[in-house]
Amino acid sequence: MQELLDRNGLDHGRPPDMRSLRFVQIDEFYPMDAQQHNSFNYYVNEFYLKGFGLKEENALLLNTTSLGLPPGKTMKEVFPGNVVDLTLRVRQTRTDLERLQKDVINRVDEFCMEYETKIRQMGGIGFFLGGIGPDGHIAFNVRGSSVYSVTRLTGTNYETQAAAATDLGGIEVSRTRLVITIGLATITYNPTATAIIIAAGEAKARIVQMAVENKKGPQEPASVLQDLPNARMYLTRGAACLLVERRFEDFCSAQDVTPPMMEDVVTALALSRRKALVDLRREDFEADRFAGELLRKTGREPAELAEQTRASVTGKIRKGLDPISHTTFLHTEPHHDDIMLGYLAYIYHLVRDPTNQHYFANLTSGFTSVSNSYYLSILRKLERKLEQGSLFSQLESGYFDRNDNVQRMEDVYLYLDGAASDSQEMKDEAEAHRLLRKTSLACTRRTTSGHCATGCRR
Repeated sequence: MQELLDRNGLDHGRPPDMRSLRFVQIDEFYPMDAQQHNSFNYYVNEFYLKGFGLKEENALLLNTTSLGLPPGKTMKEVFPGNVVDLTLRVRQTRTDLERLQKDVINRVDEFCMEYETKIRQMGGIGFFLGGIGPDGHIAFNVRGSSVYSVTRLTGTNYETQAAAATDLGGIEVSRTRLVITIGLATITYNPTATAIIIAAGEAKARIVQMAVENKKGPQEPASVLQDLPNARMYLTRGAACLLVERRFEDFCSAQDVTPPMMEDVVTALALSRRKALVDLRREDFEADRFAGELLRKTGREPAELAEQTRASVTGKIRKGLDPISHTTFLHTEPHHDDIMLGYLAYIYHLVRDPTNQHYFANLTSGFTSVSNSYYLSILRKLERKLEQGSLFSQLESGYFDRNDNVQRMEDVYLYLDGAASDSQEMKDEAEAHRLLRKTSLACTRRTTSGHCATGCRR
């Protein structure tokens, strides 16, 4: 990096003076307290304005702490549960609260219009730096956003809500949160703008490919950057792995063709020709540039390559069907249902073999985190059971011993019975049991005064 700076005559011994630059915050959640550490406003102030020495008066920022509220009102009062109903823009209001909410939404819409005007009065954005979302969004312009969209208050989609769940405390919170975002037309308003998109990992590969290789359109929002001559994507190999030209360049420059590379090319050829591997002919290989390059690099016959690929694929399938015994398995998953959805059929027989030992680790993220509201609901269910006094006989019998795995499973069976019989009461009782089991101390005896032998309240 220092050599690059030297070649361009830049002194890497001191940071550049950025005080004259203008800064535009591109999006923010709504509502969102600007002092909340996961708000973009907080991030911008800490790491851009302070971090780069930018002047606050040269910055266009989105502070949604009280945006649109009349004096003396709070977001909690106007939008209980942070739920903002955008249908109020077009429908009749029914209550005083709805009339207040509609008025606030109108003021936010006016703010967005003025924000867009200020950006255009500057001549537009000269340098845009961002990532690409799981649905191809840039800023918060989610899939389906108009290529002519401008700064606005809008909702999001499931993919964006899932990605934001980590910052907001779970999907239960993020699925109701709206956003203020600059539009796709805002980003491309300045035709000389430099736009840089950074993407890492194979999870972004498909959406990167669609944004680069498909025609510009609302289903791939990042595709609007095709209109900017100075737009670039900086990608890891994983994020670029589906780009046809990039893959072909890498394949041509490879010194050796590994078995996985050969299998990828031959199976892709069979799929594109809708043929079985053994039915592929030389003309099929020569009509495909990847397969043609494979012939050139290996010097082998098409029938030989096809048969080797078929043998490898069938061998992998057979290996997956082989019984495995006397083995210890560690199963990991980022979400609570990934093993069930991913390979439950495969492990079904493995877990029935008594010689195998299995460990399961749920490495959860914010998407499946337990929200405050959910945990509070479980606490209240337990509180009701304790007030009814129905749990104390079970406590005395040792039913809630945290180390008794057989009794722990009883909670699961009780919940499943409740689900099968559509009994909310049984499910509530099961959840209360599990919480008590996870938190209970050795409080198995109580006196008529309502205290247990160790002195805690019932």
